[in-house]
This record gives sequence, C-alpha cells and structure tokens, in this order.
Amino acid sequence: MSAMELSDVGVVIIGRNEGLRLVKCLESLVTKTKKLVYVDSGSNDNSVKVAQDMNISVVNLDMTIPFTAARARNEGFELLIKSFPDLKYVQFVDGDCEVNPTWLYQAIKFLEMNPRVAVVCGRRRERYPGKSIYNLMCDIEWNTPIGEAKYCGGDALMRSSIFKETKGFNAGLIAGEEPELCVRIRKLGWKVWRIDEEMTLHDAAMSRFAQWWKRSVRAGHAYAEGVYIHGEHPENHWVKECRRAWLWAGFIPLFIILLLVINPNYAYVLFLIYPIQIIRIALQNKRPHSFKMAFFLVLGKFAELVGQFKFLKNMMLGQKIKLIEYK
Repeated sequence: MSAMELSDVGVVIIGRNEGLRLVKCLESLVTKTKKLVYVDSGSNDNSVKVAQDMNISVVNLDMTIPFTAARARNEGFELLIKSFPDLKYVQFVDGDCEVNPTWLYQAIKFLEMNPRVAVVCGRRRERYPGKSIYNLMCDIEWNTPIGEAKYCGGDALMRSSIFKETKGFNAGLIAGEEPELCVRIRKLGWKVWRIDEEMTLHDAAMSRFAQWWKRSVRAGHAYAEGVYIHGEHPENHWVKECRRAWLWAGFIPLFIILLLVINPNYAYVLFLIYPIQIIRIALQNKRPHSFKMAFFLVLGKFAELVGQFKFLKNMMLGQKIKLIEYK
C-alpha cells in the first residue's frame, strides 16, 4: 500500500502528562499522515507544546466539565472531521501507545477488502511486561482471539461514516466506552474484527497493587453500567462478568459467613473453593507466573464488585461517579 493511500486516514490521540510516551506516540504517526489531532486533558507537562512543535492540531479539553476518555475522543474526532470532511477512516489511539509502522497500512487494507467491517483492531502489547505482574496481566488481557469480535479497545481503526452515524462514544461513560460503541455498531449490522497484525505498544506503568486494584474497580463499574445500558437479551452485554463478581465476591463469602455461625467446619471447607479455583485457573493457563496471575484474577472479582456497588450507589442517589484513575 502506497503512502498516498494513507491520505484517507486521520488519527485522534488522547493523553495527559504522558511525557516521553506521548513523544513516541506522535513520532510513530507523523511520518504516516499529517491528519492528526491531539486532545489534551489538563496536562501540566509540555505535552501540548510537543504536539504543537510537530504541527499537530491540539484540542485543550474544558476541564470544568467532568473528564472522560470518551468525551476526549469525540472532541478530537469533531475537529478532525471539520478539518477533513471527506476522511474515510479514523484511528483512535491513547497517548501512552506507540503505533506499529505497518499498522495503518494493514488495517486500511483489511477494511477495503471487507466492506461490512466497521472497526478493526490488532495486537496491543505491553511495552514492559516483565516489570510487574500487573503489566504482564495487561499484556495477556489484550491478546484476544483473531477474527470477528464483539468489541475493540482504545486503539482501533474505524470507518468515519459509521462513527458519525452512531454519534461516537457515549461521553458519559468513565470506562468501557469502546465496547459500548461496538454494541451499537453491531446492532446496525456492521462487524468488528481483530486481525493478526501488530498494532500498538502500550505502557501501563503499573508497579503497585493499588494501581491494579483501582483498574479492577473501574472494570467492575464498566461491567455494571454496560449491563444497565445493553444487558437485555440477546446482547447480554457484560452480564456474565457481573454475575461472576457477585458469585465469587458476594454470594460465596456471605454463605461462608453464614456457615461460620451455623457450623464453622463447613465454612472452612467451603473456603477451600478459592484455592481450588486458583489452582484450576493456573493449570488451564500454563504460563509463567500462572499461579500468581490466577490469584489476582480471583481477587479481582472483589474489586469488580466494589466497582459495581459504586455504580449502583450513584444510580440510586442520582450522582455521577468521578473518573477512576490508576495512573
């Protein structure tokens, strides 16, 4: 595919205080297309200047309005399409990601060959998976199956016309906005696809348990809100994920507490279900650090349930939850 064909694609990058990660991100794109928009959400480093020095259009988000990545991407797209009304494709990418040199070529080629596919994504890898167990879990989480998919993540190439038709991301969501958009895209008869191509290098920069816990709480919130919006049959959006959290972090612990009152011996036996589950998951995965990852997967259900409670509490009180950030 020639460089001329990349005239059909524009890129929206979002970020805040990404430092050198943003530099790598922008450098990986400026040689591919000049149709770039960087959306900054209140950085106090030199992020805006870095983008401007590369002749990249910048959107400074109004931070008096509650921030969401969804709103940032939407505003970036608005400027991009205003500047280039006939743009066929838009690549969304987070500012802590470096885009693979061949990704845009391969992604556009796939969409050109598959006219019913609206969204295409590839392999997002963690830049430093060996630095922490949390980074490694991110890397494994992103290794989703090749082929038709239900959802994409924050890095994906989309048809601009479909993005406009669906009115973009739900700006009110603090997490899970990409899968929610994909639900609406699929309801219109379009497809989402994961291809076997390297897409981005991401820097999660998670080195502490507290970061991982907050990220898991945010996931639980996204699951609950996803069920609230699209949980009906046949989509059943994130219903299973919510049920698993309630089972492992809610009902089983409550039953154990009840048994402690009735018959402690039975409670101790039931508690063994947790180490058994950890062993089962570890033996299924057969990866380095599989037992450690299995432990965090089980423990993560408790964080996810906390996130669900946060959503339910705010729904009942009519309040809007603040962004749950782990960096």
